[in-house]
Amino acid sequence: MKSFVAAAVAAVVGLSLAGAAEAQPRAKRAKASDTVYRDTTSPDSVRGVGTESQDIVSMADTMVRDLLLVPALMNQPTPPRVIVDSKFFRNESSEIIDKSLITDRIRVGLNRAASGRMMFIGREYAEMVELERDLKAEGRVDVGTTGRTRAQAGADYRLVGRIGTRDAVDTRTGVTSRFSQYTFELVDLEYGAIVWSNLYEFKKENRDDVVYR
Repeated sequence: MKSFVAAAVAAVVGLSLAGAAEAQPRAKRAKASDTVYRDTTSPDSVRGVGTESQDIVSMADTMVRDLLLVPALMNQPTPPRVIVDSKFFRNESSEIIDKSLITDRIRVGLNRAASGRMMFIGREYAEMVELERDLKAEGRVDVGTTGRTRAQAGADYRLVGRIGTRDAVDTRTGVTSRFSQYTFELVDLEYGAIVWSNLYEFKKENRDDVVYR
């Protein structure tokens, strides 16, 4: 008898709790905001102390303009061969950043502005090129329209660089200050000489830093 009463009480309590849970109002989901397009050269509405879109655009454009004045690149009878990618562009800073966003923009800008006065070597695509060369050598495909070469193109110069930062945090106010320095250099791939260098730097302060991805 006691077990029957206990079971009945438990059932009543369970129904009461279920009813109370159903009676509670459901939390409303926040309404999604409309997507807004902004000029890539303008400051982000979400601002922190890290590298943002306007910084990438500005530094890439600055480097392109300066590289177009380098005699070793622009004053040669035979267009020099240049590699511009992120492989030797080191990130030693305190933030996560996609280095290719910077080097890709520099390469594209140079390629468009140079108008054939420079040849850009896609070293990151070397494996793809070698596969195609093997198909041609085996006779499985024809040689295309430009004919065969003895080997893939070697490069004369490569753009390298380094990203560095220095952070300071005021523990009383929570303000973060970050100095960012981007170093760009053009290296002669035969002698190892640095034929061009430039810096891009900025300093930012913010009380509440944002997350960069």
